[in-house]
Amino acid sequence: MKIVSYNVNGIRSAINKNWFAWLQATDADVVCLQEIKANKEDIKELGLVDQLGYQHYWFPAEKKGYSGTAIFTKMLPNHIEYGCGIPDFDREGRCIRIDFDHVSVMSVYFPSGSSGDERQVFKYRFLDEFGAYLADLIKTKCPNLVVCGDYNICHKPIDIHNPKSNANSSGFLPEEREWMENFVQSGFVDTFRHHNQEPHNYTWWSFRANSRNKNLGWRIDYAMVTEPLRDNIKRAAILPEAKHSDHCPVLVELEFVP
Repeated sequence: MKIVSYNVNGIRSAINKNWFAWLQATDADVVCLQEIKANKEDIKELGLVDQLGYQHYWFPAEKKGYSGTAIFTKMLPNHIEYGCGIPDFDREGRCIRIDFDHVSVMSVYFPSGSSGDERQVFKYRFLDEFGAYLADLIKTKCPNLVVCGDYNICHKPIDIHNPKSNANSSGFLPEEREWMENFVQSGFVDTFRHHNQEPHNYTWWSFRANSRNKNLGWRIDYAMVTEPLRDNIKRAAILPEAKHSDHCPVLVELEFVP
């Protein structure tokens, strides 16, 4: 099962950069999207998605051109869950989940706090409340869960190009990194770090100062899986050659033995 997660920073903008050719070439079973910034009805090229064999489920924000998540899947899910039941988060289209027989896959877009104190407070609230929601979900419904998305947090110094100068930056604050560490310790596996401990692997670059060409980035996009799926991780990778966004996709392949 090949799963790709991608913050596209506007699906219409990505489509204009030949995103559909990338989607076809990648040939993932499940594609989790974040920051779609569009409603399903806004996309004229959905016939191309159908031609590629994908069912597609959209959870846009109420605010036009903002946030939102979606999942494309070549396998028919048993259930689709739109949102997490917390109105302030669901209004922003922060998460969508699909359930299969042996695994559930979620696309989630964590809030950014970089625009100011008010959104940073909102981000901390999201971490607390959404974290509690996930803990209950794993316990009661989805023990085999893949949580893909833009977490807007660098976990460790290895995940950011300049940890010292960014020590007070939203996305690398001590409280955020502590949350991420507790999240992993609560029973999640960072699939990329499960295979790769090398530095200079990033998933987001500022548009400023030629950051991407210089690889001055942050690793804030993850494919996390719950502990019962650890032995199913076949491969995990970052795909920086995909350039439809200020983010790049992350990939995880899970292997299930019949």
